[in-house]
Amino acid sequence: MSVFCRVAASSTTVFVGLLLVPGMVAMMGAQETSKSTHDKTVRVAVCQILCIDSDREGNFRRIEYAVETAEKQGAQLACFPETAVLGWVNGEAHELADPIPGPTTERIAELARKHKLMICIGLAEKAGDELYDSVILVGTDGKIFAKHRKINILSELMDPPYARGTREDIRAVKTPIGRVGLLICADTFKDELVQAAGEQSPDLLLVPYGWAADKSEWPQHAKQLAAWVSATAKRAGCPVVGTDLVGRITSGPWTGKTYGGQSVVADREGKVLTILRDRDADVRVIDLKIGRGS
Repeated sequence: MSVFCRVAASSTTVFVGLLLVPGMVAMMGAQETSKSTHDKTVRVAVCQILCIDSDREGNFRRIEYAVETAEKQGAQLACFPETAVLGWVNGEAHELADPIPGPTTERIAELARKHKLMICIGLAEKAGDELYDSVILVGTDGKIFAKHRKINILSELMDPPYARGTREDIRAVKTPIGRVGLLICADTFKDELVQAAGEQSPDLLLVPYGWAADKSEWPQHAKQLAAWVSATAKRAGCPVVGTDLVGRITSGPWTGKTYGGQSVVADREGKVLTILRDRDADVRVIDLKIGRGS
């Protein structure tokens, strides 16, 4: 199923900087670049997959299927959920995860090169004795544009918990589709982290989620996810793609809670443009106007 949405971009271009008169030509060029980003449409595939804890090969197969679907629909960017290969708050990830870059990211890179699209995906990252909840953005050439380590890690949900990222991990990077920023799930609960992301002037913010609740709370719990994604877009000043898992938590104090899907895309004013299927795998492609608010 595909949804194609077009959202009118703001006509106001804001240029921040100080240039002397001899640099006026450079300033005009920068203004024109900002305007062109405002008017740019990017075809994004929201890849809401089933994730089974520790099932690396099964999860990779589902990732591959989603990327194939995204390519067939002409997507430039495929967005996946949090810790999509090993599952979130999965204690076995301490033994199963590998570094970034490493074997897992090389497999993601191969998919990006083969299908000629960018991939954003959440991964468990092993760094020495530490385990991080991370997200990477990979280019069509297989190179890693950016990596972000989750900061608001909810340490009470896994023992030993994920290691905490730092504010320095929050940045936006220049890519062929524009400046792209990264956060992860509960990072968006902290105003200061969303503000820090917005200060990097992203044209698009990508947020993998592991949005879980008791079975009895679905589908209503998805309304909170939509509200968070909408609020994040308004606070960051750019469109947000929030991609959720489908599946079940199998260890720790949240054992049995369900990832209910219903991934969300919001424009920079916070208007919800699309919501994916309830508690089911889904790949949905949307034509998304990117760029900063006025």
